[in-house]
Amino acid sequence: MVHALESLMENLKLNGRNRGRGSRSTWQGSTALFTAAVLLACATTAFASGKRARLSSDLVAHLNSNSSASVDIIVSGSQERIDRLVKRHGLVVKKVLTSGAVLTASRKALDSVSQDWEVDALGGDPVVHSASRVTASLTADVIGADAAWAGDISVLGAVDGRGIGVAIVDSGISDHPAVRDRVVASVDFTDPKGRGKDFYGHGTHIAGIVSSRSFRNTESAEGGLAPAAHLINLKVLGADGSGRASDVIEAIDWAIRYRKTFGIRVLNLSLGAAPTQSYKDDPICQAVERAVKAGLVVVASAGNYGTNAQNQQIYGSITSPGISPYAITVGAIRTQGTLDRADDEVAPWSSKGPTLIDHIVKPDLVAPGSKIVSTAAAGAALMTQFPERLIDGPGARDYFSMSGTSMSAAVVTGAVALLLDGRDDLTPLQVKLALQASADFMPSAGLLAGGAGSLDLEGLGADLHSLTNLALPTARGFAYPSAAASFGLLQSNTIIWGDTIIWGDTIIWGDTIIWGDTIIWGDTIIWGD
Repeated sequence: MVHALESLMENLKLNGRNRGRGSRSTWQGSTALFTAAVLLACATTAFASGKRARLSSDLVAHLNSNSSASVDIIVSGSQERIDRLVKRHGLVVKKVLTSGAVLTASRKALDSVSQDWEVDALGGDPVVHSASRVTASLTADVIGADAAWAGDISVLGAVDGRGIGVAIVDSGISDHPAVRDRVVASVDFTDPKGRGKDFYGHGTHIAGIVSSRSFRNTESAEGGLAPAAHLINLKVLGADGSGRASDVIEAIDWAIRYRKTFGIRVLNLSLGAAPTQSYKDDPICQAVERAVKAGLVVVASAGNYGTNAQNQQIYGSITSPGISPYAITVGAIRTQGTLDRADDEVAPWSSKGPTLIDHIVKPDLVAPGSKIVSTAAAGAALMTQFPERLIDGPGARDYFSMSGTSMSAAVVTGAVALLLDGRDDLTPLQVKLALQASADFMPSAGLLAGGAGSLDLEGLGADLHSLTNLALPTARGFAYPSAAASFGLLQSNTIIWGDTIIWGDTIIWGDTIIWGDTIIWGDTIIWGD
C-alpha cells in the first residue's frame, strides 16, 4: 500500500512538471491522481491506526464467533460509496436502498469493511415484529377524541383528520369496508409484484384504529380516531408478522419522497426490533430522523417486553425504532373498561425505559392499548389462529380484539392527525411537546413506564398557541433535535419534572434509582450488568 502511494505521488510530480506545456487533460489527470493519493493516504492511516467502525451487538457477536455463515449488513451512503466498498472488500449487494444498500459479507469481509476508513458504523438487517398481543373499546372517549370531533376543544375547533395523510408502515391493509375508501396509495416492500394485502391481520387493525368509517350499530366497535384522515399503505411485514429492517427503512424513505404527493404528515410504526446499537447508528432510527427533519411526525410503539417469562418487571426494554429521540414513543395502558382515569394503569407488559444503550427516558407517553377492537382482515393469520377474538360488526366476524403497544401507537397517531387538522402549522417537535404537556401524568408508573402520562386531548390548553414560536427550552436540560428526547436525555444538566430529578447518569424516582447500567426498583435489581 505504501509503495502504491509512493508511485502515485511520483506520477503526480511528473504530471506537475509537464503542466506548463501540457493540455487541460494533463491537469485533470494530475487532479485525479492527487485525489487518489489522498484517498489512499487516508486508507493507509486508518488501517495503520487500527480504526474499527461502531458495530451493532449482533455483528460483534458474529465477528467474534467461529461461524462460516455470511451476514447481511446495512451500509448508508451514495451508490458510488457502496460500489467502492463492494469492490474493496468482496461484498455482495443484496438490496439497493434509497439511503444505501444491504450487503452480504463473510466474517472475513465483515472484519475488513469494519476497518475501512469510509465506514463509521455498521448495523445488521434484523427481523422486526409487530408490537401486538392477541387478547369493547372506550378509546375515543378516554383520550378526548369525541370532544375534538364535537369542537369542544377550543384550541382545535371541530376536527376529524381531514386532509392529513397517515402512512401505515405495517403488514398491509386489506379490503375491509370500513377502511377501503381511506387508502389512497399502496406499496408492497415485501414483494415487488404485491399489492399490499394484509395476510397477517395487524396492519388492517392498526389502520382501523387510525381512520375508519364508524358503525355505531356495533356495540363494541367504533370508527377510527381520525375518521376523515387518508391512509397510505406501506407493507413491510409478511404473513407471520415479521419483516426486515431494510424494508422498514425503504418505506420510511418512500414516505419522505412522496410526502407532498400524498399529503403525508404522520408515520405509524407499530413494530420493533431488539436495540443493538445507539440510535445514532441504528439504520431504522437514522431513517426516522430523516423523516422528522423532513417535517413528518413519527409515532412508534414502545414494545411489549415489560415483563419476562417469570412475570418480573423489566426495565430498559424499549424496542427500536422507539429508542429514537425523534420518535413519539408510546406505551400501553389498561383503562379497565371505564371512563374514570383513576383506575387506569400501565399494562405490565408495556416496555419501559430508559433506552438500553443511550439511556434516554422513554416512553414519551402512554395510551389505551388493551383489548382494542378494530377492523379485521378476513382470512388473515391472526384471525384464523385466534377466532375467539373475532367480533361481529355490520357483517359477521369483521372486527377483532387485540392488545399491545402497537394499538397504543395507533391511538396516538390518530390523535396526532386530529391535532394537525386543527393546527397544521405545528412541527414534529411541537406536536410531541403538545401531547406530552397535555398528558395526564401517572405518578404510580413514573417516567420510565408512563412517560409524561396518559394521552388526553382535552388537556390541550391556550398555551398550545405559544408552540408556534417555540424557543428551545435548553434551561430545562435538553435540546432538540440535536441531542435528546423531550423531557429526558440523561446528561450533565439537571432536569426537574415534578418530583423527578435526573442528574448525569442518576435518576431518582421515589424508591427507584437508576445508576449507570443498573436499575433498582425498591430493593430488587431488575436490570443491570
